[in-house]
Amino acid sequence: MSAGFLRNSVNKCYCHHHLWHRHSIADTIGAPTTRIHHRQQQSQPYSWFPHSIYRRVKELNFPVPNVLLSSRYSSTATSNSKIAFVGWYLGMIKSRPILTKSITSALIYTAADLSSQTLSRQASESYDLVRTLRMAGYGMIILGPSLHFWFNFVSKVLPKRDLNATLKKIIMGQIIYGPIMTVVFFSLNAGLQGESRSEIIARLRRDLIPTMLSGVMYWPLCDFITFRFIPVHLQPLVSNSFAFLWNVYLTYMANCEKVPLAQLSVQTTDST
Repeated sequence: MSAGFLRNSVNKCYCHHHLWHRHSIADTIGAPTTRIHHRQQQSQPYSWFPHSIYRRVKELNFPVPNVLLSSRYSSTATSNSKIAFVGWYLGMIKSRPILTKSITSALIYTAADLSSQTLSRQASESYDLVRTLRMAGYGMIILGPSLHFWFNFVSKVLPKRDLNATLKKIIMGQIIYGPIMTVVFFSLNAGLQGESRSEIIARLRRDLIPTMLSGVMYWPLCDFITFRFIPVHLQPLVSNSFAFLWNVYLTYMANCEKVPLAQLSVQTTDST
């Protein structure tokens, strides 16, 4: 009996020792996995730590420095302001089209004339603000309304926007609208500068043909983009945008020195 009891005790001790050994091996093998998994769980909260702190600060209504918020919201505010301005401008074009297009033309002519003076004047010379006022008045009173009626007229005569209609619109602009507006611009600007009728005619003879040739090289591509891809109510705006560089050149040509008296007398003699 004592021998059986001793055998049972030895077997139980062996079983306990075997189970303890298996658990220790399993713990040794599983420990790194458990530790790595635990680290992965801990790494997730730290990856979102700034965002969670910012959200918690907002919930508690703590004051946040403007430096932290400016970089986050500056781009959004800028884009929203641009969208708001574009929406306001489009609304003004629909509600007051002539006035809006006239003011736009005046602003573009003002910027173009100041740019032209910057390129042509000497460093010691000051800006001719009277000349700039003349250019702005021409854009406000004449060019802006004329662009509105011209584009509406062309769209009624040729309502389609295919390639054939676009080419016809370009030809109409080069033959009808462009020469008329160039003559009006040169004549009006020269008259406001105090030139006589004969001097205005002499200026037109000298400057009109070179200006028209320059326009033929510049405007067809601009008109193609405008007539083919832009809605009618936005065509004056796009045309004015293209006209900025053209107006820099045009204001320079319009304010060139008038024809000398000797050359003017020769032209008068030849005409008679």
